[in-house]
Order: sequence, then structure tokens, then C-alpha cells
Amino acid sequence: MEYTINALGKLAGISTRTLRYYDEIGLLKPARINSSGYRIYGQKEVDLLQQILFYRELDVPLETIKKMMASPSFDVKEALKQHHEKLLAKNQQLQQLITNVEKTMKTLEGRTTMSDKEKFEGFKKKLVDDNEAKYGKEIREKYGEDTINQSNAKLMNMSESAYRNMVEVETELFSTLKKAVKEGNPAGEAAQKAADLHKQWLSFTWPEYKKEAHAGLAEMYVTDERFTSYYDKEQVGTTAFLRDAILIYTGVTSDS
Repeated sequence: MEYTINALGKLAGISTRTLRYYDEIGLLKPARINSSGYRIYGQKEVDLLQQILFYRELDVPLETIKKMMASPSFDVKEALKQHHEKLLAKNQQLQQLITNVEKTMKTLEGRTTMSDKEKFEGFKKKLVDDNEAKYGKEIREKYGEDTINQSNAKLMNMSESAYRNMVEVETELFSTLKKAVKEGNPAGEAAQKAADLHKQWLSFTWPEYKKEAHAGLAEMYVTDERFTSYYDKEQVGTTAFLRDAILIYTGVTSDS
């Protein structure tokens, strides 16, 4: 069965503008252009679009999706299996948050009580699940299963006050980093304060702090576009600047 761009857009619940953009960047090309100049999509393109939308649902960048799907080793069945596992994890996360909200509502209505630990359980679980979904494979390969499991356990057992402190440190980190980037000196006072705040933030969940591991993580930030997009969301180049500041802070020489 074949679809025009309008028909495929309605079928998939996306705009024709999005489909045109996917065509422009080479992510999803139409099967052919008909005599009237309209894009025509076949079953292969429909299946590819389904894969693309699965990945987009998991917040995978378009450029990453393009590279994965263009790879000769791309396995549709394995991709679906991974989608299924991540969606199940996401569903579990949502169910826990729903339970947390419902219990909070009952607490406010005076029908039950809720400990401080319970109030933050859903938020901490979401943070762990999000990190696992986005970066789990890479950080487990780099730091090992035991280290990451210990880090997750430390976060899940965190008290309300410690959790609030962690959020406050992260907020201060970004504001300090923004100021440091404007100054442009990774060895400067603001940049080194940002590097120290980054260390403090990591120490909330790391089983133990090691300057080599800190420097290694900073290098990963630059080489992995998912980390880069997180730190570069307001100013391009922030990730590389933070990496340079951390390397100076730790005294570890870059391998690059």
C-alpha cells in the first residue's frame, strides 16, 4: 500500500512539515516522487517511520537515529525488543509517580499520612530510570556494574534534605557555569568553582569520588552528544568549557 505525504502524516499523527524535514535531512526519503511531484511512501517507509517515532518517544536525537538506522548492523527485531524494554521501564516509572501523586492527594485530604522518604521516592526513581535509559549502557561499560548499582542505591536511599541539597547544588552549578563561560577562562575563579560544584553534585550519588573518574566523565560529556546537548542547551561550547575546567581542577591531563 502506498501513501501520499498527507495520508502518511494523518496515519502517523505527525505533520507533513515534519515528514518534509525528515526527507531534507535524509532520515526518511519517500519511495518515489509521482508525476505530479508528490512524495509517495511505501510499506518500507511506513515501517521506518514507526522506528523513528519509537526512538523520538525515547528522546533520541534525530542525528543519532539517522546514524543507527543507516548502520549495516541495524537489526529491526533487536530494536523493537529494546523499545519494548524501555517502554515497560517507562510505564513502571509512570505508575510509581501516579501512585505517589494519589497518595499525596490523600495526605492533603487527611485520609492518610506520607513519610518524607515516600514523598520523594517517585522523583528519585524517575531520575534513576531516566539516567539508565539515556546513559546506562555507556556508563556501565565505563565504570562497571557494581559502581553504577551502588550509585543508584545511594540515590534511592537519599534523605529529603540531601535530595534538596543535590538539586540546589545543580542549580548553582549551572548559574556559575553560565557566568564562567561568559568570562571565557576555564582556569578562572568562576570556572573552578563550577568544577568544584560539579564534584559536589557527583558526590551525592557516587560511592566514592576519584579525580580520574571525574576527568573521565568530563571527557565523555564532550564525546557523547546526549551529554553535550544537556550542558549546551543554553550556550553551545559549555560542555567543552566545563570539561576543560574539570581537567584543570583535577589536574588530570586530557588524552585527546
